Amino acid sequence: MLGAITVLLVYQLVGEIIVVALALPIPGPVLGMALLFATLIVRGAVGDDLRQAANGLLRHLSLLFVPAGVGVMAHLGRLTDEWWPIAVSLVVSTLVTIAVTALVMRWLLARRSRGDAT
Repeated sequence: MLGAITVLLVYQLVGEIIVVALALPIPGPVLGMALLFATLIVRGAVGDDLRQAANGLLRHLSLLFVPAGVGVMAHLGRLTDEWWPIAVSLVVSTLVTIAVTALVMRWLLARRSRGDAT
């Protein structure tokens, strides 16, 4: 399991290095995860060690929300001062996400019905 976690951390590190070197506007761990995903697609399978490590991390995923919860509590005063812009941005972003998802789904269904699926 230690080797698999090391692989995950190496991909995260590579993502960070690429983001810093190229000044990309995305988080390094996200790029690292995309690189890991591409590697797994090329390999065609996920190794048992990596699968076990990932399942272990996912089993305890709720612990990763503790720092975010602490941050919310630490900045509760700011949240109460700026609740209106936060609420508006949450509602607008949710509506935009629903609309984009619906449009993509509509496009995919139309594509499938024409027989263009690849």
